[in-house]
Amino acid sequence: MNAITPPGMGEVREVLPGLLWVRMDLPFPPKNVNLWLLEDGEGWLAIDSGVQEDHCRAAWERIFETALAGKPITRVLVTHFHLDHVGLAGWLCEKWNAPLLMTRTEFLQSRLFLLDDDGALLEQFRAVTREAGAPGEYDRHLDERGQIYRPSVAPLPTRFTRIAAGDRLTIGGREWEVIVGRGHAPAMATLYCAELKLLIAADQILPRISPYIGVSVAEPDGDPLGEFLAANEQYRRLPEDTYVLPSHGEPFTGLHARIDALAEHHAERLSMLEEACKGEGLTAFGAALVLFPHVKAVSQMGFMVGESLAHLNRLVTLGRVMRLPGEDGLPRYRTLS
Repeated sequence: MNAITPPGMGEVREVLPGLLWVRMDLPFPPKNVNLWLLEDGEGWLAIDSGVQEDHCRAAWERIFETALAGKPITRVLVTHFHLDHVGLAGWLCEKWNAPLLMTRTEFLQSRLFLLDDDGALLEQFRAVTREAGAPGEYDRHLDERGQIYRPSVAPLPTRFTRIAAGDRLTIGGREWEVIVGRGHAPAMATLYCAELKLLIAADQILPRISPYIGVSVAEPDGDPLGEFLAANEQYRRLPEDTYVLPSHGEPFTGLHARIDALAEHHAERLSMLEEACKGEGLTAFGAALVLFPHVKAVSQMGFMVGESLAHLNRLVTLGRVMRLPGEDGLPRYRTLS
């Protein structure tokens, strides 16, 4: 398939007849997100929505008027709960009286963040980063920033249509298989059409970077990196020349090679941390400085700690590193030797 020039903010590009690529700007890295529209009989299925911001709403309104051939949005499918994907889904559903499709876990996670107490949620973040040994300036950053999820996500419908791994959805007369990715999010929906040899990959498999793989503040001892690497293996049954539509970056082919590259990238990171944890060991924030030596922004410390803990927990699960109490009360991670 020929390369396609990426659309500008709020613009549309045709990938195939009946499949449109929309790109929305984001107020945080990676600065934009890809959304997809599939023609579906008398209407369109929207896949993901962008964040809840006025310029995104305005862009959607222009798309409704100019790009959909007068047809309505009849279904809204959200791949996962992150705010750049679910942000305007509730607004789309309400505007078009359209049902919301999500995996159960992603729907419930989003609803939880929308309903949770802001102070309690911020305290969860503080508890994880303090135990990691992050400096106090990150606490101050959290106080100044506040909770960002609720302002960025429109209220979701209280009812949804559950999709699950192995489901077959008929969209525009074609069959699309739901394949559930993990690691970046707990149960992220991706869609594969064998007829088109096309995968809408969400954030599971990106063309140039690894998706963020970090622990949940509700499960700081979890192993999301192990889940991510295991989930990626299921995509090997798809053809190598599958055309992959990612949520960030440009569409690409070479699916198996990209899975290999992601596995190699994380294997290198694990080996780097295992070596760094020799001797007295490291706190999780110390590990973050090993993995991200050039990141100085206070705003990125939470992501640094989350991803570092994911790698440390993978090493603990593999029996290559042990977690021990430190004299200062902070856990230390030490290589087994």
